[in-house]
Amino acid sequence: MKISKYEHACVRVEKDGKVLVIDPGTFSEGPVLEGADAVLITHEHFDHVDVGKLRAASPDLEIWTCEAVAAELTDVPAKVQVVRHGDAFETAGFGVKVFGEWHALNHPDIPIVQNVGFMLDDALFYPGDALTVPGVDVPTLLVPTNAPWLKLVEMVGYLREVRPGRAFSTHDGLINARGLAVVDNWLKVEGDKQGAEIRRMEVGESVTLS
Repeated sequence: MKISKYEHACVRVEKDGKVLVIDPGTFSEGPVLEGADAVLITHEHFDHVDVGKLRAASPDLEIWTCEAVAAELTDVPAKVQVVRHGDAFETAGFGVKVFGEWHALNHPDIPIVQNVGFMLDDALFYPGDALTVPGVDVPTLLVPTNAPWLKLVEMVGYLREVRPGRAFSTHDGLINARGLAVVDNWLKVEGDKQGAEIRRMEVGESVTLS
């Protein structure tokens, strides 16, 4: 399984000639859906879903997401399927399990939206905009590292509770080079403490998971 980092919160996952894309939002540039067989979308925020990209995608594309996002994709030609916490399904050759129901609290005046996390092949977990603990072993975690709803102490606490075999950053497109250097430092500190590879992936970087 090969994972490739796109801008901010988008990740492309490839295996056996199949391509699955997670959260292709408006901050993610380039042909992120090129050759994609399936798309997983965690929640409705624009930095995680770009409806225009999906309208232009192949009608053979499979999209799996929560009910709130599906309601916004009624004019998308691709096949849209709703999933909820506890569901399991197969798409593009990947076995996928769904964990979580709600986005983390952003602001006291903003209602909390639906958010589902996805575990691929029991090997890679992407929580979306939430600190969902799946309650199972997580060989590789894509950990949110910067957001209006996230504090450093929460990110570190999440890493310590999940205890992944390794972790790579996601949701890091809102900060400049100085902020990314701070993120790099704290991820290294935690990686050294846990004796695990915990670091930020650069945009365009790919990692093959064994």
